[in-house]
Amino acid sequence: MTASVRERLRFLLEVVALELQHLQGTDQRLFGQPFTADRAASLRADALLAERVDAFAVRFVRLQDTAGDKLLPALLTRLGEPVGSALDNLDRAARLGLLSRTSDEWIAARALRNRMVHDYVRDPDLLAEAINEAHEALPMLADFLAACQAYAEARRLV
Repeated sequence: MTASVRERLRFLLEVVALELQHLQGTDQRLFGQPFTADRAASLRADALLAERVDAFAVRFVRLQDTAGDKLLPALLTRLGEPVGSALDNLDRAARLGLLSRTSDEWIAARALRNRMVHDYVRDPDLLAEAINEAHEALPMLADFLAACQAYAEARRLV
């Protein structure tokens, strides 16, 4: 493996650690109280809450994209494993012990993207449901990132 592959993996591990830190901070501020349909309905009148919801949704999507579309392929490449479709890569991650849940749950969390963005304007109930599901999926992302970091360090991949 070339040094650039190692450096890319190191860089991505640093990036996702920072992204996770920012997402967890936003999560704590947003979920200081339950995120209900009533709170979702108040977004037009509550600019601070609207900004927190936007930040949470964007940070959740960005972290999942970076972890699944960049970090995981970089880790697989560094291991000399084949890189395939997102589902194939997630299945490999599960076999390596990097996923605390099934790849189907990861894919379901990924589908929250459109629900958090497009339901924002139309339906407070659906938005609240999607935001809460993303909140519940956050530990899965955090566990995955911690597992990738530990795996890479234990095998001296970075």
